[in-house]
Amino acid sequence: MELLSLDLHPIFRNNRDIDLALREFLFRAARSGAEVAEIIPGKGTGQLKKRVIAFLAQKHIRKLYVRMETDATNSGRVLVYFSRPGAT
Repeated sequence: MELLSLDLHPIFRNNRDIDLALREFLFRAARSGAEVAEIIPGKGTGQLKKRVIAFLAQKHIRKLYVRMETDATNSGRVLVYFSRPGAT
C-alpha cells in the first residue's frame, strides 16, 4: 500500500499555500480510500507543526479523518488516519 505524503518544507513561509496544500491533500487522501497519510512539517521550531495540528482540529476538517497523531519515532511527521471503506 502506498503512503500518501505531503511535505510542507517547500512552502513553509507562505500561509495561504500551506492552508491550500493541506486542504487539497486531505480531501484527496480521504477520497482515495487510504488508511493513513503523512504530513511532514519538519522539526524546526515546531511552529509549522502547531499550525498543521490546529488546521486538522478545525471542525469541518476533523470530519474527514478518524484520528491524527505525531509519529512516535519522528516528531517532524504527523500521521492522519482515515476509516477504510466497508470497515466497521
